[in-house]
Amino acid sequence: MRLHSTVGATRAGTRGRRATIATFVVLAAMVPAGAVVAAGQTVDVSLPYTCTLPSGKVDAAVRVSASLPARADVGQAIRVTDVETAVELPEEAVKELLGSEAGAVSVATRLTVDVAQGDSTARALWRGSAEPQPVPAAGPLTLTTTGDVPTVTGQDDGDLTFTAGTLGLDLAPTGTAPDSEPASLTLECEPGEDAATLLATVSAGNGTGAPEGSPTASSSAAPSKAPDPGTATPGGGKDHRAPKVGDRPSAGADDRPAAPPCKYDEGYPAGPMSLNAYVTGYSNVRKQNAAALITPFCTLLEQGSPEFEPYPDWSGGIIRQHSTGDLYSNGRKESMPFKATFLTFRFMPAEATMVLEQAGPLTVDSLGATDFVFTSTDTYIRVPLVLRVVKLVVDGTPLDVGPACRTSGPLKSPEPDSAAFPGDHLVLHGRGEQNSGEPATGYQLLSGGPLTGEVTIPAFRGCDNAGENLDRLFTAAVSGPGNYIKQMQGQTCYAAAEVPNPDECTEDRQPLKVPVPER
Repeated sequence: MRLHSTVGATRAGTRGRRATIATFVVLAAMVPAGAVVAAGQTVDVSLPYTCTLPSGKVDAAVRVSASLPARADVGQAIRVTDVETAVELPEEAVKELLGSEAGAVSVATRLTVDVAQGDSTARALWRGSAEPQPVPAAGPLTLTTTGDVPTVTGQDDGDLTFTAGTLGLDLAPTGTAPDSEPASLTLECEPGEDAATLLATVSAGNGTGAPEGSPTASSSAAPSKAPDPGTATPGGGKDHRAPKVGDRPSAGADDRPAAPPCKYDEGYPAGPMSLNAYVTGYSNVRKQNAAALITPFCTLLEQGSPEFEPYPDWSGGIIRQHSTGDLYSNGRKESMPFKATFLTFRFMPAEATMVLEQAGPLTVDSLGATDFVFTSTDTYIRVPLVLRVVKLVVDGTPLDVGPACRTSGPLKSPEPDSAAFPGDHLVLHGRGEQNSGEPATGYQLLSGGPLTGEVTIPAFRGCDNAGENLDRLFTAAVSGPGNYIKQMQGQTCYAAAEVPNPDECTEDRQPLKVPVPER
């Protein structure tokens, strides 16, 4: 990335040079520290949990297993590996959540882990995911996930304790009937009352860590990345003794979750600052009181150069960056197909397969402020998207909707700067914060993170089944304001690099990390 300053050379000098150096430090994403992979301990803990269903609370059995060192030096990152989370739901919970139509279910887990050292604490999020798992006709259902989790670094002598906290499950059922898929849902659970939830203890102190020559994590190549936004130190990192929660280590290309192709090609060649990333998440359909899972899709981005405008006293400054991009799927500017289940005005279940078609430029505008110690950045992604229906199944019967069944215009979000950005388009917002030398939280263009927004879905048109107009069916069931969206962007791959970073890219320059949707 290049740095453009709006201040002339007359401001150069010792103070200016120091501020310029600090500016480069602020603009550069954090390089993760080496991680310990030392022989140590294996954790296998069974815990009682209580999960909240619409009808009330139900007990669930949770088992967490992992491998981690028994000891580590102060300032040495601890890597937790082989993490597996298994949740057993009783039969009554399975029937209430999934009903009788679900033949299989995909699951993503979010386990909160509190890390404490003395009186100082930090919080990490252990995420896991799994391929669809069969739903038994009777009896309990056990859902097992695996995933990479953040590193933890002790800042002082003394034991580091890892304690399990709340657990979230994102469930995406698959129906037994052809072209049938029940609605996705989220289940929240918490440890049982008075349950002992200690997972592990690691001794931290100078000279207690791994022997010399133990493997460490490799440094990132440009563009460097910030630590995972899904983890944070409580209090904004103000307690400098608190354990530091870092980045999740990258999985190998063969271990990457299933995702569509996401790479530059002859039809869309890479530029000098080309990035690519996966995006996935949920979009509420307010009229149905339900959410549609938008499966991972590819975005291609051309990163712009950041511009730095210092304050008059050089105590900090403003950072601006403008980037552009496109959705990209099979040579077209659109998302992958995704499904949404709803009830028609005759109360018949209907399942629509849809895609998001890009109808204009995609722009990414970031505005940040820094005092060279704390930096905050607000990013707005704007893109006109039309919702197209490609397939419809009503009460188990497929219906042809024709080749042009789509919203009458782009999805429309409230626009904070309508004078500069006229017209109807989707607006997603992400905010990132970072204290110098500490993990970043929230959203950053390079490292990704959560993006949220709200849209009005326009009326549908062009929906035709052998002369029967289906526009009213879709408009009545789906169209309207107040539809909340939460998307998760994954870590970008710097596809234009001469040698792609293996921590971020596959060998053929696709994003290595596929994000997990969150509600």
